[in-house]
Amino acid sequence: MEHVAIDLGGRESQVCVRSDDGTILEERRCATRALGKYLEKRPMSRVIVETCAESFSVADAALGMGHEVRVVAATLVRALGVGARRTKTDQRDARLLSEASCRMDLPSVHVPSHESRQRKAFCGMREVLVTARTKLINNVRGWLRTQACRVRGGASHCFADKVREALGSSLPTYVERQLRVIDQLSVQIEEADQELAVAAKQDSTCRRLMTVPGVGPVTALRFVAALDCIERFDGAHKVEAYLGLTPGESSSSDRQQRLSITKAGPSAIRWALVQAAWAARRAKGSHPMVAWSFEVEKRRGKRIAIVALARKIAGILYAIWRDGTFYDRHHRAAVAPAA
Repeated sequence: MEHVAIDLGGRESQVCVRSDDGTILEERRCATRALGKYLEKRPMSRVIVETCAESFSVADAALGMGHEVRVVAATLVRALGVGARRTKTDQRDARLLSEASCRMDLPSVHVPSHESRQRKAFCGMREVLVTARTKLINNVRGWLRTQACRVRGGASHCFADKVREALGSSLPTYVERQLRVIDQLSVQIEEADQELAVAAKQDSTCRRLMTVPGVGPVTALRFVAALDCIERFDGAHKVEAYLGLTPGESSSSDRQQRLSITKAGPSAIRWALVQAAWAARRAKGSHPMVAWSFEVEKRRGKRIAIVALARKIAGILYAIWRDGTFYDRHHRAAVAPAA
């Protein structure tokens, strides 16, 4: 089997092909867009790429042609010598990856499905719109403070109308310009929310996940997109660790120290789960799951209780997806009998 290592670039990529015995068979520069045609002409090979923006699309193309694919984590390639001694070139990187593949079966990150990547992009694009609107609103609020003026609180899509009502004809044109952008962003965000809600309702897994308190379309879609394949995980604790919601540790010899959560894995779903925890506490104060978080708050404080609740929600979502069930507030985990 040949080993085809590709150092991907935005426009051009460096290719290094080796035989099983490590002999270099070919080295060339290739337009990144043309990699699919290049791989189509190759015999069945092992294709090695480093994680980057283009890696999964190239991996999809290679898998579709019957090649083996290894998408190597960027944190691992440094251990293989990439960038060592402050020397890094495309040709050297491709050579190192192909050489390492000849010596060992390089571990690959999970290649997400096309649907998973689409869902991540959908949610990410919506969040960019929300972030842009928030920045504009905060900017206008800052200007209002210089005028010793405050507007009533409320939903973000009503903010522009409240500013116009408060200032009337004295509103400067440069502020009105930003308010018009806020109005337009609100329209686009509303359309995105409607599309997102429809997508979540059409997915049977998302419908089951949304029966959990605090979990809406955004959290459900984010969770399904992040895990992609539920069979990848052995249990809820694996999922919680993958999402970076488990405590870190720095222990050595007699010293033992527990740290804050690791924050490993995708940050977007971790943020969504924390927001779901806040929503559950606001709307379901008497719910057993939320009541448990209030008990944690008495001992550890509100912020730790929220993260603990987010971790519990992640475990519950995993179990619902795995078992094909709906949320049951009275469910209790089975306890193994004493030996």
